[in-house]
Amino acid sequence: MKRNKLTLWIMIGLILGIGVGYICNVNAANSAAAKETAGYFAVVTDIFLRLIKMIIAPLVFATLVSGIASMKDSSAAGRIGFKAISWFIVASLVSLGIGLILINLFGVGNGMNLQVPEATAATAVKLNTAALNFKDFLTHVFPKSFADAMSQNEVLQILVFSVFFGFALGAVKDETAKVLIASVNALTKVMLKITDYVMWFAPVGVFAAVAAAITTQGFGVLVTYGKFLGSFYLGLAVLWGVLILVGYAFLRGSVFRLLKLLRSPVMLAFSTASSEAAYPKTLEQLERFGVSNKVAGFVLPLGYSFNLDGSMMYQAFAAIFIAQAFNVDMPLSQQITMLLVLMISSKGMAGVARASLVVVAAIAPMFHLPEAGVLLLIGIDQFLDMGRTATNVIGNGIATAVVAKLEDELNSPDELGAAGRDAGALLDLGDDRRTVAAAR
Repeated sequence: MKRNKLTLWIMIGLILGIGVGYICNVNAANSAAAKETAGYFAVVTDIFLRLIKMIIAPLVFATLVSGIASMKDSSAAGRIGFKAISWFIVASLVSLGIGLILINLFGVGNGMNLQVPEATAATAVKLNTAALNFKDFLTHVFPKSFADAMSQNEVLQILVFSVFFGFALGAVKDETAKVLIASVNALTKVMLKITDYVMWFAPVGVFAAVAAAITTQGFGVLVTYGKFLGSFYLGLAVLWGVLILVGYAFLRGSVFRLLKLLRSPVMLAFSTASSEAAYPKTLEQLERFGVSNKVAGFVLPLGYSFNLDGSMMYQAFAAIFIAQAFNVDMPLSQQITMLLVLMISSKGMAGVARASLVVVAAIAPMFHLPEAGVLLLIGIDQFLDMGRTATNVIGNGIATAVVAKLEDELNSPDELGAAGRDAGALLDLGDDRRTVAAAR
């Protein structure tokens, strides 16, 4: 009941944000006044996202260490990691491929005939393209300091340290280690409870985020870029269909129960355009679905760095759209090469603001695309980011559940169905396996 109320309030916050944002937009004296008004909404959004970021690092650390330390042998982690990474690579290629086919089919940018802007044209995206080369990326994965990684919310670096810490903790076979494992498990429960508290601020954060976007951009931007938005969201719908179909092949009818449980984090991700905002709730819902905490705590953080299906599709759309708009000839072979570069370059960029735009602008010079072409998309990026972030949540949720199924770390469909029919069912967390208590 509480989860349904939260989803309802998030939807109400979204609708109110659109209405209030429109009123502020039409009553603003000029664009500067609209931007100033949006700044007040942005304060509320920033506070909510700060609360989210406050819990991300300790939650990722606790869930990952708890999951690894509970494994009976290190081969289990290697096996789970291999299955997860294999899924991520295939999903990324499928997402990029769908984007490639649809953007060429619709030819959204054809006919714009834009002139290549001057080299001095500035973009509103702060670029750090040098940091996207493979050498720097590989070095950046490994933390210089765990405290620094925690303070910066560097999920990939936290993941690396947590893997070492979890394996070391599991390898130490004495009473002290058992006490520490119990402490980490307790920390996980505490962080999930804090997550519940923070999530009740979500409707306010959603309202402020949407109101700020509409106040500055209005509805006109949706009309101007309607074709791009429509084709992109159609592509996301196709991608959702593929993900659900593949999920059904492994999970059968339970995949629809999973989608129902993911409604709240998907709505939160869509409304705030923030993957971080949806992470804690996604983790909680996966465990409610029946995924063991050791699989969820290992695969989901990994997916946040390596399995961004919606972002992959967007990058394909954006890069080829720029080529079409500026009449840059790109044969199919070059487009495929570019997509492979995008797949590699985007890994580990999840924590960067407007990460997808940064990646597109970074690889643009390699394929003779004007970096300033990103300017074409900045105006509607908030609305594009909402769709791709929600898709990332769906992709990671299904991926985690499928890996759990392959590892036999997922409750059977019969047990899940019984749990769904009994509103009073309890979840027993003993032995690192969740079993559904018998209905009274």
